[in-house]
Amino acid sequence: MPDQMRSYLDFEKPVAELDSKLDELRTLAASGSDIAEEIGRIEDKAAQAMADLYLNLTPWQKTLVARHPQRPHFNDFIKGLITEFTPLAGDRKFGEDEALVAGFGRFRGEAICVMGQEKGDSTESRIKHNFGMARPEGYRKCVRLMEMAERFGLPVLSLADSAGAYPGIGAEERGQAEAIARSTDACMALTVPNVAIITGEGMSGGAIAITTANKVLMLEHAIYSVISPEAASSILWRDGSKAQEAANNMKITAQDMLRFGVIDSILKEPVGGAHRDPAAMIATTGDAIAKAFDELRGLDGDAIRKHRRQKFLDIGRKLG
Repeated sequence: MPDQMRSYLDFEKPVAELDSKLDELRTLAASGSDIAEEIGRIEDKAAQAMADLYLNLTPWQKTLVARHPQRPHFNDFIKGLITEFTPLAGDRKFGEDEALVAGFGRFRGEAICVMGQEKGDSTESRIKHNFGMARPEGYRKCVRLMEMAERFGLPVLSLADSAGAYPGIGAEERGQAEAIARSTDACMALTVPNVAIITGEGMSGGAIAITTANKVLMLEHAIYSVISPEAASSILWRDGSKAQEAANNMKITAQDMLRFGVIDSILKEPVGGAHRDPAAMIATTGDAIAKAFDELRGLDGDAIRKHRRQKFLDIGRKLG
């Protein structure tokens, strides 16, 4: 990652200090100093420190990683995995919602329907996409595209990364809960295979609305929950400052979700998180998507729908 793009989380301070020292030594080396051996030693030390940090992250630390602004977003996955992507706009009832991007393209040569939240990567784009928090028209747009995919027999891919559905007055007035419910129902009704990837934050019904899929995968340091740690803290303790304590007790990590049977597999991230090597993470995700669809290949429509419904019924039975 270019020096000017490096960004460190609070718990990464030991690595930040080593990297700062490396920058100083490289500057000296560029001026003619023979310190290659010292640079190599500190590089190894920094790499080991990063590996040690990420070996046992707490749920709160994973939350911070999942929210990292440099983490690959929906548009990054689209550019890396989908060719001929054509986004469609509007729900044909109210308007367009740019927090949820949806359209059609080709994944490894095969036509596919793709949808997901885009958070944006600059101040301008974050405002444009409303920080990935969708309004009702976004979910209704997804329903419209899922119905099109069903009509033409195209598989559906969802990429979830959102702090939750937008809670504004206008969104509630236009039926936010109803739109999320109908989107979830549309996922369940598909007779074409659908695969969902939780790439960062998978918060509340805003994520479930597009991740009720035959196969649900999570990136290693992503989080998945019915409520954010901050909101849980406000409800449980009436104190939003206890978000860290809430996160550490909510069972929101990919490892928790796999143990409970909520997801099917975990995609390993590069050391230091997906934002340290986005290209590698996107390639890994592409391979996992291909494998997930291959496992569903050959099933007829009724079998695909039954497989999906059974998956979610089993979650309740196991947890019950």
